[in-house]
Amino acid sequence: MTKATTAARRVRHPAAPATDPIEEQGRIGSEIRQLRTAKGLTLQELADQAQISIGLLSQLERGRSQLSVATLMRLSNVLGVPMNFFFSKSQNPVREENDIVVRASERRELRFPGTGIREDLLSPNLAGPIEMLLSTVEPGADCGEAYSHRGDEAGLILCGSLDLWVGNRHFSLNAGDSFSFPSTIPHRYRNNGSVTTNIVWIITPPFY
Repeated sequence: MTKATTAARRVRHPAAPATDPIEEQGRIGSEIRQLRTAKGLTLQELADQAQISIGLLSQLERGRSQLSVATLMRLSNVLGVPMNFFFSKSQNPVREENDIVVRASERRELRFPGTGIREDLLSPNLAGPIEMLLSTVEPGADCGEAYSHRGDEAGLILCGSLDLWVGNRHFSLNAGDSFSFPSTIPHRYRNNGSVTTNIVWIITPPFY
């Protein structure tokens, strides 16, 4: 048994019941279509402004194509909503602690169907200057093309391994390794390992 496998088994992350990937894909596609319609944009106009093909956009709206981080970022920018708009909607009971505490079973999540990537929102809200996420990256999963945005970010590999590219630099990271860089530098990541990778990711200001 490898050290990575042992670490992956040792680290446990209780979370909300997993959503069905197909349902999640359809939910996000429906929300993209509703936002596009509300802004009075045609498929062609949104595709052109987001710099993606009309065929891909049509497939996304119907929940029939995988969605990368970079593509969702482009669509969000054109549609005028933050990426966190697409996190699953909270159905948690109203409690006094909700502005400070997020219970493990009540996290909002954002899946990128077909990519093997899931983001769990650890921050109780995004009104402040910091966003904290738990990223789950399955073996072989890739975030897609490099992307950039304003701000700074840092992370800690809880278990598994991660290949991280920041600009022209490449880093091979393992459990216990951490990183930090300006978000304005194009970056991307991939799990080239054989076990699931979990990362606590901190971004300021909130990006998702």
